Amino acid sequence: MAAELPDDFKCPISLEIMSDPVILSSGHTFDRASIQQWLDAGHRTCPITKLPLPEPPSLIPNHALRSLISSYTLLSLPKRLQPHPPNPQALIQLLISQSSHLEDKLNSLEQLSRLCKRDFAIPRRLAESGAVSAVLNCIDSGEPGLQEKALQFVLNLSLDDDSKVGLVAEGIVGKVVYALHCGVGDSRAVAATVLTSLAVLEVNKVTIGSYPDAIPGLVSLLQMGSSRERKEAATALFTLCSFSDNRVRAVQCGAVPILIQNADSGLERAVEVLGLLAKCKLARDEMLRFSGFLDILIGIVRNRSSRSVQYALLTLSSLCCYSDKMGLKALREGLFDTCVVLLEDDSEKVRRNAKTLIQVLQGKIKNV
Repeated sequence: MAAELPDDFKCPISLEIMSDPVILSSGHTFDRASIQQWLDAGHRTCPITKLPLPEPPSLIPNHALRSLISSYTLLSLPKRLQPHPPNPQALIQLLISQSSHLEDKLNSLEQLSRLCKRDFAIPRRLAESGAVSAVLNCIDSGEPGLQEKALQFVLNLSLDDDSKVGLVAEGIVGKVVYALHCGVGDSRAVAATVLTSLAVLEVNKVTIGSYPDAIPGLVSLLQMGSSRERKEAATALFTLCSFSDNRVRAVQCGAVPILIQNADSGLERAVEVLGLLAKCKLARDEMLRFSGFLDILIGIVRNRSSRSVQYALLTLSSLCCYSDKMGLKALREGLFDTCVVLLEDDSEKVRRNAKTLIQVLQGKIKNV
């Protein structure tokens, strides 16, 4: 019978054995899926200490613990039940071979993905072994199940920072953009997540942004996608638009009205992207032309989560500073008093952004 695993191997949130342990800035370790769900729900504190987390919260892979859990799990099994580690090269050969059945290719991708999760050094070895080229061919193979598993595999590879540049050099962007437009099932959402992961590196922001149909594909997904697809598309745009040239590209693709509509519908990440785009003159002009945008932003400031309020205030500061008409209208709508109340908010960033907007509005009062 397998020995009982130590409690330290269990996630404090799910109480299940961790498959991908990550460390928060508080020093506590959680399973990535569990803590990401906690963060996605809008929490910005450590679930254990309740202390605030930096923005954005960092999730540092706990490679030592993951290796320990993997080793302990194998040692706890009777020898007759211990699995033989799959041969990566044999799995890759199954993907490459034209005679391989679809089921064999699906199984190969699944096992390769497991290898990536089990050992943080494996993604690099796989990238050097020819796996990437074989997997990329699966993305536009026309087989829906194969496409999704291939995208999930390259997402696992992209989580390793040292592999991100190499993946882009292999031509991954074109294949992922293809899946953005032509993917089926969950493929389009996963494709957007892959772009987010790759764009963590500044050099990749430039490459992805300049790639034909990358930002247009994300904007299209934001407009017509499912709830999950719109969230992943907005997240990818947020990551890409920290690079100034990509803000211009997003505006030229018609992102502003689509983001405003999504923000009004409650998509928090859309508000964050608008906060970044408001740094761009072209975007500010588009925002000022959108009827009712001021009312939408004021509604967000008064009724939404702390993070949405933070970016709505940032957007309002940019617009009111840029446009006297917008600033005076904001004053008439009582935004000054709303900001004064927010000076007592629990979030330091909300307080800071509220103070900035107050200063902008005070300047408008003096000019009246």
